Amino acid sequence: MENILNKRKIKMKLNSIKRVGRSDFVNMGPIRLRQPLPTQGIDMIDPFILLHHYGPYEINEKSNPFDLGPHPHRGFEPITFLVQGEQLHRDSLGNESVVEAGDVQWTTAGRGIIHAEGPTKKFVSRGGTIEGIQLWLNLPAEKKMMQPNYQHAKYKDFRVVNSEDGNVETRIISGELNNTYGRIATQTSVNTFIIKTKAGGLESISFSNSHQSLLYLLKGKVKINGETTLELDKNQLIQFNQDGDGFTIEASSDSLLLFLSGDPFNEPVATYGPYVMNNQTELMEAMRDYQMGKMGFLPAS
Repeated sequence: MENILNKRKIKMKLNSIKRVGRSDFVNMGPIRLRQPLPTQGIDMIDPFILLHHYGPYEINEKSNPFDLGPHPHRGFEPITFLVQGEQLHRDSLGNESVVEAGDVQWTTAGRGIIHAEGPTKKFVSRGGTIEGIQLWLNLPAEKKMMQPNYQHAKYKDFRVVNSEDGNVETRIISGELNNTYGRIATQTSVNTFIIKTKAGGLESISFSNSHQSLLYLLKGKVKINGETTLELDKNQLIQFNQDGDGFTIEASSDSLLLFLSGDPFNEPVATYGPYVMNNQTELMEAMRDYQMGKMGFLPAS
């Protein structure tokens, strides 16, 4: 295995590690979840604003902590990677879809959308486990007021890159890896990959050095670039410098990771609640437009 890793290092200049961050628990109303981004040490990794790892929650008729009623968004793209369970998505554009384990829902809020998500009634009735990632991907100033849009991509439809040893599966959600392209249409240059590896798996991941990038561990234990160990419940997020062509993963146990990279916008960012804009005036306009009904309407279920 080490010989394979050394050969890959020769072919690829590895990105050095800028930070290793924690993923501590925070309370979001009644919901307790992990928040690797932002933290006290990392405000944002442009263009990525927020990363929440929710669950696993045991859902049943007596306990349903993850049921988010209608709420607005403007100026960015809220994205859900569902790891376990089943969720119902509804929005003010008229979309309604059941998101299943492994699926991704990619909402482009643009000038404004109202959506709701939570376990389906059937799922609550039979009981089960829900776990997922919520990502907030910024939009550049020129696209913050674009027409909103919704994409739902099924697990079985994603293209996959397999490692030479057959132990690592990289599912391409958006962007490109080894000339394999994701099915999600993006507004900017951004890679989102779900990486699933068996113990002993070895893989190299390449991406543009113009991108800012991060790697988040959902479960397991892996070694990055043959040196830094990333382990659940310890250090869980790595931010890379923009000085190489990619990185290597060597899994010590069965593991699941999320890789994100994208061109930074280098623009001012102003946030308030569910809005991500460029200044305080735009935030006030977003609140006013929502109150005036300009983002549409979505009744409670």
